[in-house]
Amino acid sequence: MSFGQGGPQWGPNDNGNAPDWAALAEASESRARKRRWLLIGVATVATLAVGSAVAWGIVSANRSSNAGNKPADQLPSTADIPSEEKTAQPSFEPTSAPPPLNPNDFIDSAAKDTAPLTADTLYPGKTLTFGGRTYTKGATSRTADCTAAAQKGLAGVLKKNGCTQVIRATYYRSGSAVTIGVAVFDSKKQATSAKEQYDFDGGVLSLPGSGVPTFCRTTVCRQTANSVGRYAYFTNGGRTNGTDATKKDSVLFALGDDLQEYTFQKIKQRGELQASAAAQG
Repeated sequence: MSFGQGGPQWGPNDNGNAPDWAALAEASESRARKRRWLLIGVATVATLAVGSAVAWGIVSANRSSNAGNKPADQLPSTADIPSEEKTAQPSFEPTSAPPPLNPNDFIDSAAKDTAPLTADTLYPGKTLTFGGRTYTKGATSRTADCTAAAQKGLAGVLKKNGCTQVIRATYYRSGSAVTIGVAVFDSKKQATSAKEQYDFDGGVLSLPGSGVPTFCRTTVCRQTANSVGRYAYFTNGGRTNGTDATKKDSVLFALGDDLQEYTFQKIKQRGELQASAAAQG
């Protein structure tokens, strides 16, 4: 009677003969051996398959990670290897600072020379110290009538070359006084022409006052002339006691020379300041 099990069902034979138990045992043992060898064979194949997969995986990994470990004859030539020197670098357009502005451009022309210009801007303060020497400032003057600030031939020269104004200042020391007159023109060419045309016939009109008596109207005095940019400047100096000046008057010569040099530097400074301001703004 079966209860749903898959094994063989045992019962009496139809012929009533007893089963051959020895034969049945031998057959069962034979089937067991075959089954056991089959399982061992399958397990062996499976193990070899896993081993092969692992080995292949290792080889594949080695091929991937050790691609650079090739024999020397299989490596690329040196020319084919990228070099740091050949690596592209960012490029920039060359830049350079603009050239500095020329201060002379500002004092050469009235169009650019627009800074305030008065007797006080040229000759500030009450004294002038230059070269270790100190001089006292006397009277100052500014006029658009250039001929009124000059005598004889100089008056004609200023008018001919288009003088627009004359600024005067007097300085004195130890019985000597010098008046400097700065004639202003529209261009450097006009100022240079005025200086070159002046032949010392007459001179800048001396400016008395503020402690300085009238001087250099009828006596022998020392005159000079020079120019820078659109400015021509002239000096007229002598003794304040009404006597003629001589070449031995060292104070008079020093005062005249210092006043010329100071005026030159002051005008150059005008150009420098204006050039600097234009560059910054």
